[in-house]
Amino acid sequence: MATWNSRGLRGSSFEELINRTNEKYEQSHLALIQKIPTPITPVRFDKETRQITLAYFEQQSTVDYIGTVQGIPVCFDAKESAVDTFSLQNIHEHQMFFMREFERQGGISFVLIYYTVKDIMYYLTFKLLDSFWRRKEDGGRKSFRFEELDKRYIIEMRPGILVPYLDYIQKDLNERQ
Repeated sequence: MATWNSRGLRGSSFEELINRTNEKYEQSHLALIQKIPTPITPVRFDKETRQITLAYFEQQSTVDYIGTVQGIPVCFDAKESAVDTFSLQNIHEHQMFFMREFERQGGISFVLIYYTVKDIMYYLTFKLLDSFWRRKEDGGRKSFRFEELDKRYIIEMRPGILVPYLDYIQKDLNERQ
């Protein structure tokens, strides 16, 4: 189980830890993963600070990260949950469509979730996410509980890597074969 205690996620965003992990993976020539910026159109600027004070999204974003791991295309989203139940409203239909098509093209899609209430990071396979999504579409729950997750995908800490998700990509790949 991931334990952050005095360092780690407290006071820092989950995405920032993923970004630092991606830098480490790139430096080690293990993966090349990029954060996808959400395109915006600025509407109003503060002339003194030269900062955008009002903007709107140009288009719907797909996922937070995309890249390649040892020649395998990967895409994933990063989410945080302050409770044991994860609402599927946090994942949009266009994101599911993108991840489903990405998988059809031979890539690997997944979601990294940081459960702040439990101080646990989790690798949610697309297969499991898709089963929760289809259950919702069939009139079932619009969320999933932590207890429904495969505990083998709770991210275990490793020295030197803040969010060691490559280990879970390998586990995901092994289970697909």
